[in-house]
Amino acid sequence: MEKRQFLKSVSALSLFSIINKSKVFAGSPTSLIPKVEPMFAPGDAYTLPAFEYAFNALEPHIDAMTMEIHHDRHHGAYVTNLNKELATNPAAAKMTLEQLFGDMAKYSAVIRNNGGGHYNHTMFWKSLSPKAATAPTGELATAITRDLKDLANVKAEMNKAGAGRFGSGWAWMVSDAKGKLSIGSTPNQDNPLMSTSDLKGMPLLGIDVWEHAYYLKYQNKRADYLNAIWNVINWDEVGKRYAAAMKPMK
Repeated sequence: MEKRQFLKSVSALSLFSIINKSKVFAGSPTSLIPKVEPMFAPGDAYTLPAFEYAFNALEPHIDAMTMEIHHDRHHGAYVTNLNKELATNPAAAKMTLEQLFGDMAKYSAVIRNNGGGHYNHTMFWKSLSPKAATAPTGELATAITRDLKDLANVKAEMNKAGAGRFGSGWAWMVSDAKGKLSIGSTPNQDNPLMSTSDLKGMPLLGIDVWEHAYYLKYQNKRADYLNAIWNVINWDEVGKRYAAAMKPMK
């Protein structure tokens, strides 16, 4: 399937479904990172996915100009630079991003930064919604109670991870291969699926803490941005990712 069709055909269930718990990416601890259904198929040029909502739809929590610049310029640059690099590396171009992440040390910093940037942002846009559910439900809610106490603690720990990330990066809630949830952060455009990442697991929710994600509205007040973004987190999407991930384990 061509990547330009991605936003039309992909769903949360296909984005992050775990298809085989017994196999893992090379270089990854077997207890932490399961093999996952690829977000993109290899072979065609990557394309910038369109928003499913207007640039101003998340106001007043995230302003329209930030969303437009973040999507069109920053995410757009990751896509352009990734395509340029893969054009010089036919072997890497035949692999999915997940496969590249699974043995990340073998590949260039350009693939790591821009591949991570494309993957992380594609997930990020779908994690936001102007009609966001106020709280997780179903299996995710049960897992949060079991592993992370409650939603208030999830927010507090995610905010702590994001505020404590020196420089640029991401705060994450991830699941391991057994469904256990944890929270942490990665630098730059690193992703918990990367074999080079200290935080490993299935990414369920990622919050961008690069300055370009918040500076126009919040300036240097990252904590204010982190508090505000919970008003537009798409918990239905996050819950679908977790439910899809757990299906093969039943």
